Amino acid sequence: HPGGKLRELGAEALTDAELLAILLSTGTKAKTAEQIAQEILDKFNSFKGMANQPLEKFLDFKGLGDVKIIRIAAAFEIARRIAKDNTT
Repeated sequence: HPGGKLRELGAEALTDAELLAILLSTGTKAKTAEQIAQEILDKFNSFKGMANQPLEKFLDFKGLGDVKIIRIAAAFEIARRIAKDNTT
């Protein structure tokens, strides 16, 4: 589980898909959170590619509902604010 790996090895040891899977928390009966995370990253190529998408684009993924999409949006907003603080 990515959360356990983060706790044991630190966040820097996780793949992008594992980090995103932690935000997603759960998957579906057919796919794990990590599999869904990898699908999202494959479609948008990177976190940066994801960050530039309207929230509606995330509804295309089976297993993503409003709560998970809102978590993703909040994480990207936090990252934007951190980046903005670092430039001033």
